[in-house]
Amino acid sequence: MNPKVFISHASEDKQRFVLDFATKLRSKGIDAWIDRWEMLPGDSLVDKVFEEGIKNAQAVIVVLSKNSVNKKWVREELNASMVKRINKGSKLIPVVIDDCEVPECLESTVWEKIDDLNNYATELNRIVMSIYGQTEKPPLGNPPAYTETIIDTLPNLTNIDNIILKHACEKAVESGMPSIETESILGDIKSQDIPEDELIVSLEVLDKNGYIEIHGDSGGGIPYFNISLYGFYEYAKKYIPDYNKIVDSVAFQIVNLNMEDNKSISASLNQPQMIVDHILDLLESKGYITLAKTFGLTHIVRVFPTLERILKE
Repeated sequence: MNPKVFISHASEDKQRFVLDFATKLRSKGIDAWIDRWEMLPGDSLVDKVFEEGIKNAQAVIVVLSKNSVNKKWVREELNASMVKRINKGSKLIPVVIDDCEVPECLESTVWEKIDDLNNYATELNRIVMSIYGQTEKPPLGNPPAYTETIIDTLPNLTNIDNIILKHACEKAVESGMPSIETESILGDIKSQDIPEDELIVSLEVLDKNGYIEIHGDSGGGIPYFNISLYGFYEYAKKYIPDYNKIVDSVAFQIVNLNMEDNKSISASLNQPQMIVDHILDLLESKGYITLAKTFGLTHIVRVFPTLERILKE
C-alpha cells in the first residue's frame, strides 16, 4: 500500500517548491497530500486538513521557510503532527528550504536542508528513504573466517595467533621440516580473511612467546621462521589425535625394538617424519636419549634407563 504523506506549508512556498516537491514524491509511489489537489469549493478546511490529511498520513512533512515558520495555520498543523507522533509514532519530517529559524519543538528532530530548490535529488532521495523506512547503511556481510574458526587457544595467544601457528605446524608436518617460508602459508592465512600485515604481527608475538624462532628479519619482513620444540609440542597436544600414545610408541620402538634412526621409526609407525623427529627431540630434551643428526637423518646414539622406566609406568 502506498504511504500517505501530508505536506504542511505556507501558500507562498507552493509555486516555488511545494508543487514540484509533491509531484516528485508521487512519482516515487508516495501519496502526497496538499490542499491544491485535495480540497474543492465547499469543503470544510478543518475536516479536510485534520480529519483527512493529517489523521490518515503515515508521515507529515513540514516545509519550513521564512514564510511558514510564523504562519498560525502551519503552527496548528505542526502541533497536531507532534501530538500524532507522540501518540501513534508517525513520522514528522522537517524540510528547511531557506535560512529560517527552526521552531524550538523541532530542534531535537533531524531535518533535511535543501539549498537549491531547482536541484535537490539527493535530499529528495533521503526523504523518500525515510518515508519508506529504508537506510543507506550498507548490509552486513559475513564476519571474517578466522572469527568463526573453532580453535583451542594456547597460552598468551589470540585466535589469529593460534590459527597461524596451527597452519605453520601443519605445513611443517607436510614438508617434514620445522623451517617454514612465510610466503608458503600466505594462501592458508588469506583463506581465513587474515590480513597480511596481521600475519607479521602475529609471527612476532609467536616468536616472543617461544612458539617459533624468527630468522632473517632485518626490517624487510620475515622471510622464514622455525617452529620451536615448545611450539610444536603445544600444537601437537591440541591437534594431533592420540599424541601421547604416539610418544609412547616411539619410545617403545627405541627401547624394545632397538630402532636406531628417525626414518626407521617413521616407517614402522606410519607416522610423518616431522612428528617422529619432534618426539625424538622432545625425548632428548628430557634427558631420555642422545641424538646425532647428519643430512636429515637422526641417529639415536644413547638410550638412558629412565626411558625404559617411563614405559613401565
